Amino acid sequence: MMKHFFIALTPLLALPNILSAKVLLSPIDAIQENYSKTALISKKNILLTSEQFKKVQQAAKTKLTTKIYRIYIAKEAGKILGYGILINRKVRSKNAVVMYLISHNKLLGIEIIAFNEPQEYIPTKRWTEQFKNLSTNTMLHLSREIPTITGATLSARNVTDGSRIAFALYNELLKEK
Repeated sequence: MMKHFFIALTPLLALPNILSAKVLLSPIDAIQENYSKTALISKKNILLTSEQFKKVQQAAKTKLTTKIYRIYIAKEAGKILGYGILINRKVRSKNAVVMYLISHNKLLGIEIIAFNEPQEYIPTKRWTEQFKNLSTNTMLHLSREIPTITGATLSARNVTDGSRIAFALYNELLKEK
């Protein structure tokens, strides 16, 4: 009898972890806020080939954990305004999703889309402002070009390393040659 009770209770024990996941902003809203409310937005999943995976990983100088990435494309009057590249990475034990908004070889900024760690570890808007108007050829590193966040160093590292992955994806696959 006790075994059956424990087995039935086990799925309920995982419920608080699921409920603590928090989506902060939808990717579509992030694109519209940063490009244009009237922009036509499309999304596509990119599956990197083994060769692309190696190139992106080398260029980013950080370990990639997946070959699949979601890219949002904002267009207006048939012209590409820019891209939103979603990077989903583990911070401590849970994932955070950051959108890197890139247009014409420049990082316009970043948006934290979802953050599953405790909310006090979310980088502040003031801290994320330093990611504006950077060239996609920039190699950002924590404690060098980007200062750490006291009490949220792993979050800061996640966002900074993610920027290098987004830049490498953009430069390798999306940049107009």
